[in-house]
Amino acid sequence: MKIVKIEGKKRSGLGKKITRQLRSEGQVPAVMYGGKETIHFHAPLMSFRGLVYTPEFQLAEISIDGNTHKCIMKDIQFDVVTDGLNHIDFLELVDDKMVIATLPIKFVGQPQGVKDGGKLELKMKSLQIRTLPKYLKEAIEVNIDNLQLHGNVRVEDVVVENIEILNSPRIPIASVVTTRALRQAETDAAPAKAAPTKAAAPAAAKPAAKK
Repeated sequence: MKIVKIEGKKRSGLGKKITRQLRSEGQVPAVMYGGKETIHFHAPLMSFRGLVYTPEFQLAEISIDGNTHKCIMKDIQFDVVTDGLNHIDFLELVDDKMVIATLPIKFVGQPQGVKDGGKLELKMKSLQIRTLPKYLKEAIEVNIDNLQLHGNVRVEDVVVENIEILNSPRIPIASVVTTRALRQAETDAAPAKAAPTKAAAPAAAKPAAKK
């Protein structure tokens, strides 16, 4: 798994004034919790770019005052006007403590339904999971080879050893739907229905012979 290394410094104080000053100097305020203590620190904006601006799941190795902490990113705050990075929350990983994280989904295979003319629709990009730190991985692989036309892969279909998936079980992750071209082809291939024939009118009865 990829690890982003960050050199941070403990914050000398808290409050809006100090926070504004740090940002003006190109520093990003951050907090790390979940370990023995909560640590407020800051680091240069550039050191966070490889962690924040990517869809990949990565670990952060944060060094502060000679101590190294392995963490995952839990929350990011951006400026509503400038969209600049304002603050980051980190969760420190502890070997025997369960952690909740969001892992991206990696779809593997070519659905049978697509080979039959359907279109693959991806409903989810990530899954929320709970596990021990040693079982964290870059992505959750979902094999879609056997996904048929009009079929779905749901959360309940994904089973990963040592990882509990927290999303609602019935939510679809991926589907194969019918395309307009396939619907037209099915319509053209259907046998034309014969027009119903009119029943012949009954012959008029002959008048009875006079005696």
